[in-house]
Amino acid sequence: MASSQPPPASLAPPPPSVSFLLAMLGADSVQAFAGRLAPLDLHPRQFGLLRQLAAAEGRSQQALAEALHIPKSRMVALIDDLESRGLVERRPNPTDRRARALYLTAKGRKLLGRAIELATEHEQALTADLSATERDQLMTLLRRLPMTRGRPPWVHPRN
Repeated sequence: MASSQPPPASLAPPPPSVSFLLAMLGADSVQAFAGRLAPLDLHPRQFGLLRQLAAAEGRSQQALAEALHIPKSRMVALIDDLESRGLVERRPNPTDRRARALYLTAKGRKLLGRAIELATEHEQALTADLSATERDQLMTLLRRLPMTRGRPPWVHPRN
């Protein structure tokens, strides 16, 4: 009959794997970042979308969805929400009458600026125990990992 007692304290847990540590760090980081953005009534997914839109204003909703690997139906809902909040506007596309070009509004730019400040604070807190050289090394290594799976490092897999 098997014992239901816990293993002796002298047994050490197995060493964590890279995958486990990245998952733990990712979960903690997302939760903390979402908490930082909460006062702005902004979700990390919305922040990422606003950043990408700011870098490529005038793109169509479809082009942005393809670039970010977001299903078109989800992109419609995301843009609808941002538009209803006055952060994004759809304008006629000068080269394609069927498409609408996406632009940040002044309110959207202001909110994005504040969110970028919070993202910078979050990253500084996350990497506070690293030297500048260690942080650069970590960034170099982390950038290589998603690229080995065919995903650009700026596209989140859960979009």
